[in-house]
Amino acid sequence: MSHPLEQLVVRAAQLMDRIEAALPQTLSAPDWTQAIAWRYRKRSTGHGVLEPVRHVSDMGLADLQEIDGQKEKMQRNTEQFVRGLPANNVLLTGARGTGKSSLIKACLNAYSVQGLRLIEVDKSDLIDLPDIVDVVAGRPEKFMIFCDDLSFEDGEPGYKALKSILDGSVAASTPNVLIYATSNRRHLLPEYMKDNLSYTHTDDGEVHPGEVIEEKISLSERFGLWVSFYPFSQDEYLTIVAQWMASLGASPSVIDSARPEALVWALERGSRSGRVAYQFARDFMGQQAAKA
Repeated sequence: MSHPLEQLVVRAAQLMDRIEAALPQTLSAPDWTQAIAWRYRKRSTGHGVLEPVRHVSDMGLADLQEIDGQKEKMQRNTEQFVRGLPANNVLLTGARGTGKSSLIKACLNAYSVQGLRLIEVDKSDLIDLPDIVDVVAGRPEKFMIFCDDLSFEDGEPGYKALKSILDGSVAASTPNVLIYATSNRRHLLPEYMKDNLSYTHTDDGEVHPGEVIEEKISLSERFGLWVSFYPFSQDEYLTIVAQWMASLGASPSVIDSARPEALVWALERGSRSGRVAYQFARDFMGQQAAKA
């Protein structure tokens, strides 16, 4: 049997290990050569880590059709960023499935050879943004902090953290970090009719917005570049279907014959989005391959 003193030392060491695991820890920098995209994740202990994304989407800018204006804005801003020139944080808003997050992934693939990297952060983890920025601040790469499908309810803690990072913190902005966020809401917070009750009108016609309205629009205004997306027309939808089918190996005659089915597919889903077009192309070409 071991000596009681030895048992006490072992138990004390185990206790110290548990205490250290529960204490706040500084976010560790990963091996940046492992990947071009990373995810920030919280462990069960509450400690955050940066995990490499092993299989990054191979989305290319040429794959995205009928959004040329949006592509031009994103390419221009991202190219300025990777060249070390002034560039803006970006908010991509609009209809679902129209290519917002796909455009960000395509920009990553286009400019990764020039040192562009991506870190995906969930809305619930935005309170840790300052720690992430500190880790990458001294790196030579350029980092997009990617927040997908971003929206907040009143009082969520991540709202004020993101607001501070964008513009308003006493610390200077980091030149190798930009926020690229997508949202279906232009102002990122729910808007209610009761908010308009705080408007007041003076005799000279001046309108004074209430503080509630000011708070709701203050976050989106801190994004220097807004890129808006809109629902596709039928012709635009069919063009996107044709592009995806061609990328999967369909001949022009097969693409033309699939048009009626593509329209029915969109009608059943109540949407003519780029996502719906992509899903139809995969379903149709998969069936053709199975029959062959």
